[in-house]
Amino acid sequence: MHPLIDQMRVAIGSGNLQHMRTNWQDYPVAGQWDELVRPDGRARPGAGRLLRTLAGFDADELALRQGAADLAIKAMGITFTVYHQDQGSIDRAWPLDIIPRVIALREWRRIERGLVQRVRALNAFIDDVYHDREIVRAGKFPSSYLENSANYREQCQGISPPLGIWAHVCGSDLVRAADGTVYVLEDNLRVPSGVSYMLENRKVIKRVFPELFEKIAIQPVDDYPSQLFDTLAALSPRPSEYPEVVVLTPGIYNSAYFEHAYLAQQMGCELVEGRDLLVGEDNCVYARTVEGLTRVDVIYRRVDDMFLDPEVFDPDSMLGVPGLMRAWQMGNVALANAPGAGVADDKLVYTFVPDMIRFYLGEEPLLPNVPSWLCADAESRRYVLEHLHELVVKPVNESGGYGMLIGPASTQAEREAFAALIRRQPRNYIAQPTLALSTVPTEVHNRIEPRHVDLRPFILSSDRVHVTMGGLTRVAMRKGSLVVNSSQGGGSKDTWIVGSD
Repeated sequence: MHPLIDQMRVAIGSGNLQHMRTNWQDYPVAGQWDELVRPDGRARPGAGRLLRTLAGFDADELALRQGAADLAIKAMGITFTVYHQDQGSIDRAWPLDIIPRVIALREWRRIERGLVQRVRALNAFIDDVYHDREIVRAGKFPSSYLENSANYREQCQGISPPLGIWAHVCGSDLVRAADGTVYVLEDNLRVPSGVSYMLENRKVIKRVFPELFEKIAIQPVDDYPSQLFDTLAALSPRPSEYPEVVVLTPGIYNSAYFEHAYLAQQMGCELVEGRDLLVGEDNCVYARTVEGLTRVDVIYRRVDDMFLDPEVFDPDSMLGVPGLMRAWQMGNVALANAPGAGVADDKLVYTFVPDMIRFYLGEEPLLPNVPSWLCADAESRRYVLEHLHELVVKPVNESGGYGMLIGPASTQAEREAFAALIRRQPRNYIAQPTLALSTVPTEVHNRIEPRHVDLRPFILSSDRVHVTMGGLTRVAMRKGSLVVNSSQGGGSKDTWIVGSD
């Protein structure tokens, strides 16, 4: 047994909890799709050995393993930041549930192909938007949706980034409905976050279940930092075996700062703030170091477009680098993700991705979108307003689960307020049916209960496209809740892609 488990066993002692064990025949999955357990209590493909192991745990052992995970997270300093209006920013320990989500390798290969197809179409769309707009001329995408887009950047018109790629790192959120269908819920193309937690989750769970990693063929995820570096290095404007790559962060108060520092450390790159960089008279970017100025080839930026360059965007920004857009436009530095990529990070634009796949690739989508209604369309808006009590309504540019209306859980007053918002700014909202998201067995007060989950895989694009083996599984820890975001009480799970039992 791993020393960490032994340490927790001593701390917990014995006889404090009921010695009950999980009977998967009694596990409640009626009316929903569980990722590990079939309705008859049998294991889904790839989950057999895990379920047999969990079935042998009593409440003592379950608490011991969860406690070991919590202790490891604290010792490793894995945190995330939550903002409160009254209390400011608060660092909290990362919430990780020990029971992993399992996906069979055969199914994952199909999902992987769908994600690659999707990101190819998205990059083609972004490049088209800033050049010839063929999709608009063909009548497949209304030009008015671009003109009213909060993330369209006129300053990027006519720019051609290396390899024609704009979204080098994409996080597409996936959900599974009650009939087993996997849908794409949204695409995150600006500064998608969460991959560091995927990597740290795996490290922790390896310490909690060392015996299972010896017996189960679980696909690795720890090669992501090297794959990310290779993706970034392929963008370098200077031929070099080891180009100068930096990670640009807004600073320690950003909610994803842990991830910025983590990825820089794992890639062997410098973590920099805007004040650490300058654009020289030659329109190249340099980093200030103790040895003098060092030219920078690639910037993995975790700063929003509007704060990147005060000469072009927000003149009051202290986070960016004056002249950075000029250096990028001249091809002297690569930026990932490219400024302007967020034009496709829009829930209204999301509804057109299946059409993009057909238009740019001449293929049928391998992964479907969740059916959606655009409130910008008069007929769809009328339907949404009449069915608010049964729909999920989302603002097109928000993230983190903020600004949403979950119709079945809403009050009449909330629906009336949302109806007013929709009428005032119809382009700003889309609506979707309330899906019965799939569940995964989850440790809840020393018992195992189903909780709803989604999945965020990460797709890297430059001279090749790579998809992580799984991704960050997020779990709604409150019973019946569909909100998985950690900032609103959600947690996370390790994601296992398993070849066989």
